[in-house]
Amino acid sequence: MTTTGAVHRYHDGTKHHFNRFARSLGYLDWASQPNPFRSFDGAPQIALRDLPLVVARILRHSLGLSAWKRLGRAHWSLRVNPSSGNLHPTEAYVIGGPIAGLSDRGGVYHYAADRHALERRCAFDGTALAADGDPPLFLVALTSIHWREAWKYGERAFRYCQHDLGHAIAAVRIAAALIDLHARLLPDWSHADIAAVTGLDRDEDYVDAEREEPGCVLAIGRPSADTHGRQPAAGGPEQGVWSRESVLAAVRTGTWTGRASQLSAEHVQWTFIDEIAAATRDDGRSRPAPSALPGAAAPVYPAAVILQRRSAVALDGVSSIPADPFVDMLRRVIPRGDVAPWDAVWWDARIHLALLVHRVDGVEPGLYLLVRNEPAIDRLRAACRRDFLWTPARSDLPLFLLARGDCRALARRISCDQDIAADGFFSLGMIADFDTSLDEFGASFYRHLFWESGVVGQVLYLEAESKSVRGTGIGCFYDDPVHDVLGLEGHAFQSLYHFTIGVAVEDTRLTTEPGYAWEN
Repeated sequence: MTTTGAVHRYHDGTKHHFNRFARSLGYLDWASQPNPFRSFDGAPQIALRDLPLVVARILRHSLGLSAWKRLGRAHWSLRVNPSSGNLHPTEAYVIGGPIAGLSDRGGVYHYAADRHALERRCAFDGTALAADGDPPLFLVALTSIHWREAWKYGERAFRYCQHDLGHAIAAVRIAAALIDLHARLLPDWSHADIAAVTGLDRDEDYVDAEREEPGCVLAIGRPSADTHGRQPAAGGPEQGVWSRESVLAAVRTGTWTGRASQLSAEHVQWTFIDEIAAATRDDGRSRPAPSALPGAAAPVYPAAVILQRRSAVALDGVSSIPADPFVDMLRRVIPRGDVAPWDAVWWDARIHLALLVHRVDGVEPGLYLLVRNEPAIDRLRAACRRDFLWTPARSDLPLFLLARGDCRALARRISCDQDIAADGFFSLGMIADFDTSLDEFGASFYRHLFWESGVVGQVLYLEAESKSVRGTGIGCFYDDPVHDVLGLEGHAFQSLYHFTIGVAVEDTRLTTEPGYAWEN
């Protein structure tokens, strides 16, 4: 079976259907619930609370704790970056040269979100890292612990781990923009490279501990000379990067400390996840030149909005939103190469939004399609139902009315019969340009499609918060029935993630505490 065939096999095999769900345990084994926080026993710890470091600020506003919730004796944390089921499979590592207040030698550090601290996994021997251009301030590597999601969601968990990574990518980029810095993915780093630099390939450090799957690497640095997004001249400056070879050499000669904690005493092995992980590992690819100089002059969202982001658990089902903020939300998810977080990714948009509009003042209820990459319009029209209207809904936005009517019952039904999909202003499905992307970039791009859906979701979350409403991601939906609504056949386009926005109904039984005690 080809690797693309393996993607089709996994993706089809983990679809939810009206008469059956993707394979999972079928119940929650509370005795084996994973610890939401990983630690490395024996690794020196550096508390970030009082350190005025760039790395501390970026981690606080991207991957740190946003709050603790309490209901009776139950007590659980929320994070700045959202996660399916609040299970948080994503781990983060900081890789850097000498950083004042942190290290005079450089090294590799695991981010312990529960303590807002760094655990030093590897101390470099002092050899300077080679850079192409102005070196970045540091790198952030993201990894996934599949077991954290599989404990609840079974075989579909690999999907959720990937769009959680997308949320984290966007969160890091937006946090960097808060302090006029840039963040961008480095596609030339292979998964083997990421495993080596984060120590994931060190078997002796993971005895009895759940393994982590390599994800991606972002370079955090200062924007290039032009911070206003103007197109660079041919051969113009771009943010520099460290050479992979010099970083990997520093890791090989460095001193490693720490052993990974075990998250659960008992496990269920989901071999389907292992198979798709192996089939979609990335060997690295050349780094394309940026379409515009990195621009980070203006924060996209203020810190207060970032830290207050929450996932709604219920919406009121009656409130509406004016057309202007609705359209503004949609504008914000159209990628621009000079605006965070879209300037962090290296590919053009592959995710389009099928919107079920319920209560938007001045916008007719119905089924709409937002095309986030206009060259895809003709292929989408050819793939969708022949009786759709394709009426332009806006002159300033590639938004098309496909069908008129009350879509609330449909929204509820296709989103696993969840009321929240019908009770907002609108809900949507993220439709991936699937086979064309796999053909162009290979099977490893399967992960990137989910990453992009997570980036879109993160922007929608923050857009909702900034407009004093609330959103939530919906990972449970009936895949092929969504495709049937649109008339899609085969694997040309596939639904990857759902989302809804409305006025939240708060659970008054819950009490909220700060993410960290010192923030009282």
